[in-house]
Amino acid sequence: MFDQCLYFNTTALARRLEREWADAFRPFGLTPPQAFLLRAVVAEPGRCPGELAAFLAISRPTATRALDGLAAKGLVERRSSPRDGREATVFPTAEAERIGPAVNEAAGAVTTRLKTVLGEAVFVDALAQVRSVRGALG
Repeated sequence: MFDQCLYFNTTALARRLEREWADAFRPFGLTPPQAFLLRAVVAEPGRCPGELAAFLAISRPTATRALDGLAAKGLVERRSSPRDGREATVFPTAEAERIGPAVNEAAGAVTTRLKTVLGEAVFVDALAQVRSVRGALG
């Protein structure tokens, strides 16, 4: 019935991938959105929430909720921006720096597993197609 429905098939895929990433990040007490946000903060400290939201292609309120969760876990801290004191920038804590490599390793393990299950060529092609569709739709 829904074989030709992009919404149905992409959301079914998203739910399946959500479980993969949730399992990977569970040992750190992180949800997938929190883990991806933490990875971005560790990789590039000092970004403002709006920049992080744009980088991760999520809404600013979604980024704020994830940052609030990370702050409550003691993994990020907000500081006043040197450019504009009304704006906050986000930095990883020492604990975030400590677990960052293991979080990246967990993410890499999921990617490796998916490449193995799907095959390298199918994985690369599927990713390129999804990115193309996402870009075309804005």
